[in-house]
Amino acid sequence: MTSEAERGPILVLVDADACPVKSEIYRVADRHNLRVVVVANAPIAVPRDPRIERVVVPGGMDKADDWIAEHARPGAIVVTADIPLASRSVKAGAVAIAPTGKVFDDESIGMALAARNLMDSLRSAGEATRGPPPFTARDRSAFLSALDLAIVRLKRAGFPV
Repeated sequence: MTSEAERGPILVLVDADACPVKSEIYRVADRHNLRVVVVANAPIAVPRDPRIERVVVPGGMDKADDWIAEHARPGAIVVTADIPLASRSVKAGAVAIAPTGKVFDDESIGMALAARNLMDSLRSAGEATRGPPPFTARDRSAFLSALDLAIVRLKRAGFPV
């Protein structure tokens, strides 16, 4: 458990490349008065708000993921569809949520990594696999619920805004 002295304010870290719920994150963060850090490999537009920071990392494989993983901590919420990044975030004590609303925790991340690795192996062996299903309104709604619940839980656990 994190001691009182180690509790930084709640922070939302966004793996922004191809993230379909950025506008939802901004609205929820505004409602809760939270800081958001949007991390991408190329400049992207973010609202003009002092609580929203854009970080553009140098190009290269997994550089945005590395930056997010280095800043993940208890009290942080990492929004990503990247399973290895979600795993690194959970290990750092952060809450990891996929844009579909799936919350990764110590119990679920192992199975998610195993499924991802299996699919990678099948693709490497030449097997035709389907990509992820299209993003739906139900996914958006599930994400909003999961994000709001994560924030409420962190506040109840004593993390400041």
